[in-house]
Amino acid sequence: MIGGGSWPTALVKIVCNNVKSVSWWMRSEASIAYIKKHGHNPNYISSVSFEKKKLHLDHDIEQVICHADILIMAVPSAFLNGLLKDLPKSLFKNKIIFSAIKGIVPEHNLIVGEYFHSVFGVPFNRIGVITGPCHAEEVALEKLSYLTIASQNKKIAGYISSCLNCRFIRTTVSDDIYGTEYSAVLKNVYAIASGMYHGLGYGDNFQAVLISNAIQEIKRFVDQVHPITRDIMDSAYLGDLLVTAYSQFSRNRTFGAMVGKGYSVKNAQLEMSMIAEGYYGVKCIHEINKKYKVHMPINEAVYRVLYERKSPAPEMLKLTSHLS
Repeated sequence: MIGGGSWPTALVKIVCNNVKSVSWWMRSEASIAYIKKHGHNPNYISSVSFEKKKLHLDHDIEQVICHADILIMAVPSAFLNGLLKDLPKSLFKNKIIFSAIKGIVPEHNLIVGEYFHSVFGVPFNRIGVITGPCHAEEVALEKLSYLTIASQNKKIAGYISSCLNCRFIRTTVSDDIYGTEYSAVLKNVYAIASGMYHGLGYGDNFQAVLISNAIQEIKRFVDQVHPITRDIMDSAYLGDLLVTAYSQFSRNRTFGAMVGKGYSVKNAQLEMSMIAEGYYGVKCIHEINKKYKVHMPINEAVYRVLYERKSPAPEMLKLTSHLS
């Protein structure tokens, strides 16, 4: 397990229930010492208790990778390349890598699976995605949640699915690593838009129109980037969008609401204790879409507010004329 935020806390809890041991990399030695002593993370979802005998924590990332057969990556995408770029490619030979990251690696404009394939030479049949619809906070409360495990290798996807499946987690398997991962990036962007409109005082009636248009935008984009047969109404796509756009736990919606209420982008980021992946994702999608030229008015409106410093109120009002 590579990461230190809320997603890894939830995932480690589930994995510990199904495998003999989990190695978990964390940057903070103080946090490692705290978890080893007290059995829970002092910074994220502190109510979750771990079986300390099953959990091996280390701040040496090379050691964690070296001794692991399966890596679950849960580092915010904006920091992934900085963390891994100096590691030898040979370290990832024969590893199975699953991403629980909902973002694009900005230095390369690649989704995480493509990044590991292009930069470290990991074959696509050893790469997978763990996606929702699912918030770690509800997993920690043992509320019934669903995960989609995507990989071109059905055997590997099935194994990860069996590890994560439990009394309060139900899993499904997919072979659509491109669609599920791009959809997971875009739903964060649309959650920011949802938050902006909420901050500006728009109501539920309009939010329904916004999200209806957002799922159409996701479909247009993923069908252009990776045209395979998929049902965009499946929970991995539509469900993940809905929970991120509406949930009280959504970091991206919270970030968008702050911007809509008048916070500057920088101040909104400083106020939040966790990363809003959609901030980075909207720029990456904007750059990638220069190649595909998909009609994406919501993504472009959010991009203009966050990166061109356009005022949210007139920009979001202008967007309403493109929705139906």
